Parts: sequence; C-alpha cells; structure tokens
Amino acid sequence: MITFFICLAALVAAYFLYGAFLDRLVGIDAKADVPSKSCYDGVDYIPLPRWRIFLIQLLNIAGTGPIFGAILGACYGPVAFLWITIGGIFLGAMHDYISGVISLRNGGKSLPEIIGKYLGRGMHRFTLVVIPILMILVGAVFIVTPSQILADKTNLPYILWVGVIIVYYFVATVLPVDKIIAKIYPIFGAALIFMAVALFGVILFGDYSVPELVSVDNMHFNAEALPIVPTLFISIACGAISGFHATQSPLMARCMNNEREARPIFFGAMISESVVALIWAAIAMAFFGGVDGLNDFMVANNSNAGVAVSLISDTTLGTIGSILAILGVVVAPITSGDTAFRSARLIIADMLGYDQKPIYKRLIVSLPLFVIGVAIAFVDFDIIWRYFAWSNQALSVITLWMITAWLMRRGSRWSIIALLPAIFMTYVCSSFVFVSGQFVGMGATAEAYIYGGAVTAIIAGLLMVNIRKDVKRGAKI
Repeated sequence: MITFFICLAALVAAYFLYGAFLDRLVGIDAKADVPSKSCYDGVDYIPLPRWRIFLIQLLNIAGTGPIFGAILGACYGPVAFLWITIGGIFLGAMHDYISGVISLRNGGKSLPEIIGKYLGRGMHRFTLVVIPILMILVGAVFIVTPSQILADKTNLPYILWVGVIIVYYFVATVLPVDKIIAKIYPIFGAALIFMAVALFGVILFGDYSVPELVSVDNMHFNAEALPIVPTLFISIACGAISGFHATQSPLMARCMNNEREARPIFFGAMISESVVALIWAAIAMAFFGGVDGLNDFMVANNSNAGVAVSLISDTTLGTIGSILAILGVVVAPITSGDTAFRSARLIIADMLGYDQKPIYKRLIVSLPLFVIGVAIAFVDFDIIWRYFAWSNQALSVITLWMITAWLMRRGSRWSIIALLPAIFMTYVCSSFVFVSGQFVGMGATAEAYIYGGAVTAIIAGLLMVNIRKDVKRGAKI
C-alpha cells in the first residue's frame, strides 16, 4: 500500500507546489477582466460561485473516465499508479490549467478558436471539423451506455431511455447554464467525491491489500497485443490526461469571477479526478485479490468495467454503494454527454460568429447536432468506442502543442513543461497507430515503435518550425 500512499501524497502536494508554480508562470492577475463580466449574455456567460464551477468542471471532465479507465488500466498492475500520478500532475493538470487560462484570456473562446490562433489556420480548420465530431461521439457514447444499463435494470425498452436522455440533453444544452447545469451538477459532483472517499475508507480499514510496485515483469496482460507502451496511456485518459477536458474548460471560463479561480477550477478539478482514478485503480486490484484476479474477472466479463463497479460498490458499501454505483455508471456519463453537446453548440456558434443569446439561434445550431447524435446512438457501440479513446488522446496532443506555442510566444523559458509532454503524447498516439489492431496492427514490434518515433519526429519538427516562425514575427498572444 506504500506505492498507493506515495502517489496520493504526490497528487495532493502538486496542487500547492506545481499549481503555485504555474500561477506564477502564466502571470495570474486577480484584477484582470474576465469573460463572465465583459461578455455577459445571461446564457453561457454568467458569473457563478467558485465552488459550483469546480464541481461542474469535475463532473464535466470526469464522467465514467476516472472509474472505468482506471479499472482497465489497473489490469496492468501498480504501474497504473505511476501513470495516473505523473500523467495527472505534469500532463493532465498542466494541460487543463493552461488551456483553461488561455481560453479565459481570449474571451472564453472554444478550443478550435484558440488552437487556430496559436497553431495557424490549417490546424484551425482541422479542429473545427474534428472537435465537433468528437463532441457528438462523446454525447452519443453517453447516450448508449446509460440507456443500456437503465433498460437492463428497469426492463423498459432501450429506445425509451434513449428518448428520455436525448430530451434531457436537448433541454440542458439549450437553456442558460445556471438553470439546470449549475443547479444539479454540483450534487452529482459531490456524489462522485463521496464515492471515492468511501472507497478510500474501505482501502484503509477493510481487509484488502493493495499491490506494490516492485516489478514490471508480470504487470501486464497479453503483452504482444496490449503492451504497456502505448496502450496503458490510451486506456487511462481521464485521471491522467484527456483532450476532452480542454473542450470543457471554455464553458467554465465563461463563468469565472477572476483569474485566481483558475488553479482550483482547472488544476484542482484535474488533480481531484486523478485522486478518484487512483482510488478506483487501487480498490480494483485489492478487491479481486491482486492483478491476476482482476484480469481473470475482466476476461470473464468481456472487459466490462461497469460490472466491476457494481460488484465492488455493492459489496463494500452496501445499499449506499449500490446507489453510488448507479450515479457513477448512469448519471456521470449523462452529465458529460450533455456538456459535450453544449460544447459542440458553442464551437459551431463561435465559428459562425452566431450570437447565442436568442433561444431560436441556440435551437438552429443544436438541432442538427442532436439529429446526428441520435443516429450514432444506433451504431455498434464497440465501433464508436474503439476509435474514441485514441481520438481523445490525439486531441490532447494538439492542445499540448498549442500550449507550447502560447508559452513560447510569451518568451517563457519554461515552455519545456508543455513541449516534453507534447512530444511524449505525440509518440503515444503515433506508435499506437502502428501497434494496435485498430489501425495498422503490427503489434509490439521494434518496427512499430520505430515508425511511431519517425512520425513523431516529423510532426514535432513541422510544428516547431511554424511556432518559431510566429515567435520571430513577434505574433501577439
């Protein structure tokens, strides 16, 4: 259990130490103008209390990610603790924090707009197509899974639950942020935290043993098809780093009261998610008697992490656990799904310069998004999910390069804190293309890793040339 506690302590300490360093690096100014005041519209730009924004942000970025992803990652053993901790601090929290600050200082603009500003028109056009598609995929995925679970538990038709969730999504997407999201999200965000705290108590006082990181020799399964590098870094996204987070931060940047709130809302929510992921990874290994037991259970249940969540919660927390499990596997994805659609609406509106204050204009943008989302909800779920995980991490790559460009334009000698993660995640995504059967399917061969490295070098080289050109031209931030 020593490895677990060291990682937990590192995450908590990072909020105060690394978070304070990033505050100084970006030059947080409590007196600076913020979008909630300068762009107030009563719909998306509305000042909210800091505690509400934090809980909304946590729920927006979490969904089932730090639960399901952590359980799947735990199949590799305690090495998952290292990725959650190191990735959560130096990649995820930095990624969420600085991208959130950039949006905050650009009028709460959506991710494609700020990517275009710092990485150029080509990347702007690319993300204007890719990110809305990704948001619709997220929304569709989080229609499918809750509908399936609710249909199983209630014996009511799947199509009925799809309809119920779609209606909720539509209402939450179109109404002002303070009408539904600001009222109910904090409740569910608090429930997510309570579940993690309760399971932490089980780890502390229950009759369970959390494995230690003593060797990596037997800490992965099916090494040829699912090698730790790069598969672990794709499996555990939320809890370590996730490109989806940067699409959600502008929603909250439009509600903040001053720049001092950036660390608790952006950095703090990501660290909190990493803590949740760390606890779930630990309890998953401990509950099933170790890594081998967890792998046997997952194989027997077709890698369905939802089954593991229900069993762990029901067994360790009783009736309360059963309720929390429902919140975790049903409510959490629904709340992430509706903010994904809301984010897609804002991206399209920003692209078109389309004022979202009149409700009919919100309807005009939202209706086509939901038509596509409903259609995708009836596509084979495995096909959707198979490519979402990689696409999500590929988006984090683009955001990390955008952060690198922003820091270099500021003349910061610390741009390396984004550059190294950008190169690392570029390699993760590039090598996955060659290793995974979802794409080229070369397996964990030397050639696959070499090709991944070559692609990484080309991408990094081209981007650095463009970024340096902008810096020499004196492009403004």
